[in-house]
Amino acid sequence: MTAAPPKFTTLGCRLNSYESEAMKDMAQSAGLENAVIVNTCAVTAEAVRKSRQEIRRLRRDNPDAQIIVTGCAAQVEPETFAAMGEVDKVIGNTEKMNPVTWQGMAADFIGETEKVQVDDIMSVTETAGHLIDGFGTRSRAYVQVQNGCDHRCTFCIIPYGRGNSRSVPAGVVVDQIKRLVDKGFNEVVLTGVDLTSWGADQPMQPKLGDLVMRILKLVPDLPRLRISSIDSIEVDENLMLAIATEPRLMPHLHLSLQHGDDLILKRMARRHLRDDAIRFCEEAKKLRPEMTFGADIIAGFPTETDAHFENSLKLVQDCDLTWLHVFPYSKREGTPAAKIPSQVNGNVIKARAAQLREAGAVQVEKHLAAQLGKTHHILMENPSMGRTEQFTEVTFDSPQEEGAIVTASILDVRGQQLVA
Repeated sequence: MTAAPPKFTTLGCRLNSYESEAMKDMAQSAGLENAVIVNTCAVTAEAVRKSRQEIRRLRRDNPDAQIIVTGCAAQVEPETFAAMGEVDKVIGNTEKMNPVTWQGMAADFIGETEKVQVDDIMSVTETAGHLIDGFGTRSRAYVQVQNGCDHRCTFCIIPYGRGNSRSVPAGVVVDQIKRLVDKGFNEVVLTGVDLTSWGADQPMQPKLGDLVMRILKLVPDLPRLRISSIDSIEVDENLMLAIATEPRLMPHLHLSLQHGDDLILKRMARRHLRDDAIRFCEEAKKLRPEMTFGADIIAGFPTETDAHFENSLKLVQDCDLTWLHVFPYSKREGTPAAKIPSQVNGNVIKARAAQLREAGAVQVEKHLAAQLGKTHHILMENPSMGRTEQFTEVTFDSPQEEGAIVTASILDVRGQQLVA
């Protein structure tokens, strides 16, 4: 029987997807065969439950494969996954990015490896810049520039899965992006767990804006640079300068806002207030009128009243948010918020999340309608669909070149997509 190459299942965030691509390269280079690797998420209790459910399904579908579990849930709760009969190995978030780990699990490795290989993530002080050639499409590449988080929001378990904040040096980032541009990628996305903390652990403590300006200066052939989720309170002067003056920096920012009420923000241990978020969005729009915003918002955080929730609902318009990621609050053991006695009723949380999504849908409709007749530069993700500078999907009736940037006028709106 021919040995099968390793299979990967990824749950959770964009960074996990990035790391799965890096792991694929390491596992294949090590000669790992007949293995299924599950890269888990720990952001909510529901995410952990889904990870366990997926592992059971994968064991049924792959009875003879070695099942290896990694990711944030494995880092935070290694004993939970080690106790599952379906699981052969549990490896931590640091170990999964080390080629030696994968060599130790390959068929020709001589010796024993422990079932659980999970070290203290808080002791990790460096993040290697892993080179991958994009994922999802051939049009866009992702570069991890930062990992971990130094903040301790009361609802969040992620620092315990990712460790403290650490940055990939600017020179390494620039070299990676040059390589990706040479391979033909027209857009690069900077990713991390807490992107705006990039540089704090580096000599001279540069800021994310310094990195952005350096990339745009030293890689003049890069057509488009995009930033993934940021914390608006940490945005520095150079990042605002880039927003104002650099057309190659895409006018789309995803903001970690989480709530629209000051008291709830304080109970979440966030570092911004409602007015800070509104002020940032107004200033960014003034500098770049075509700027669009996405945002993470949690519905039903403990102690949230109707009045608190209304402030979140109003924030959608006050910040002119377009692309919402709405999270119904889910009690996560191990976080301070889980111990707050005034938990909100589950049905109320669902109803509030639905209201937020409806408000988001109205904003999307408004954004799409405003694009009619405009000309956009559209990066093609496949022959029939691409994205504008603001990350809006555009469909074409006639095939286009995948990975190319196509200039086209917007003729119509179809569902949640523009038509060119």
